[in-house]
Amino acid sequence: MTHIAKPRLHHPSLTRNAVGFTRRDYEGPVSTLCAGCGHDSISAAIVQACFEQDIEPHRVAKLSGIGCSSKTPTYFLGASHGFNTVHGRMPSVLTGAALANRELIYLGVSGDGDSASIGLGQFAHIMRRGVNMTYIVMNNGVYGLTKGQFSATADRGSVAKRGAVNVESGIDLASLAILMGASFVARSFSGDKAQLVPLIKAAISHPGPAILDVVSPCVAFNNHKGSTRSYDHVREHNAALNRLDVFSPAEPVSVDYAPGTEVRIEQPNGTVLLLHKLAEDYDPSDKAGALAHIQARETAGMVTTGLLYLDPGRRDLHGRLNTVAAPLARLDETALCPGAAALAAINDALR
Repeated sequence: MTHIAKPRLHHPSLTRNAVGFTRRDYEGPVSTLCAGCGHDSISAAIVQACFEQDIEPHRVAKLSGIGCSSKTPTYFLGASHGFNTVHGRMPSVLTGAALANRELIYLGVSGDGDSASIGLGQFAHIMRRGVNMTYIVMNNGVYGLTKGQFSATADRGSVAKRGAVNVESGIDLASLAILMGASFVARSFSGDKAQLVPLIKAAISHPGPAILDVVSPCVAFNNHKGSTRSYDHVREHNAALNRLDVFSPAEPVSVDYAPGTEVRIEQPNGTVLLLHKLAEDYDPSDKAGALAHIQARETAGMVTTGLLYLDPGRRDLHGRLNTVAAPLARLDETALCPGAAALAAINDALR
């Protein structure tokens, strides 16, 4: 795939942060996602958060799986380490990297299909193990790359643009993350930058598994099996000279509403999303209360956004395993081979 690069030269008057970088230094190539895609708004929020936190780009390792969401690391933090894994397997690769080098800031980017379907087991275990990372799920409830089937997070009763009704129960990744041991759980909306940027900054600063479930509307899930206007149907019945996908541009959705209130968002496909922002007196340290609040709002047809749960006392994976501070690649022979006496002591402890 060919990417459109942005100019390397920056205007000299651009504001620089404490480590000498401009906001442009945290960007990547021009996005090839559909115009108006909520994923691009999340990418912009990640760029803004890293810029404001004075993070050196080379200290970040960004990993992803497969899907529209997993393409986005290409479009932000172009000077950071990056690894695109196979479908649903990003958590295990991130875990291995984090164990090998704890000096990097780990950012896992995934989608609702990548995390809630084929990668559900890996999603659960990376929370349970307590890996120190920020896990961002760009949640649009559909498989955008395969033309809009419902994903595992789609709510029962959801109606697709062409009228299909989802009859399955949706998986709530925020509730699952709390149950599986995540110590920082939040939910936001891609169009609410005022809320999303601080949440990303807090998640990056949190010493443990931080999960951000971000509702990100898809502007192009209009191709389903059985439609005579679907891409596949037209291609099968038309002697086309080439294969072109064209999507009508859509404006990004943006909102600004007060804590403790609700807002109705009309999405590009005509459906309505009802958001509820947590009140300022909400207690995120109450695990049972957090789960009850999420479920109560879900029953009322609302998507609760904000910091849902926080456990500041839980140690991350390195703390529980008592690993060395230095990256494994920097350990010399003396550290890696402590000698026969050390080996004998280990064997004696296991008898």
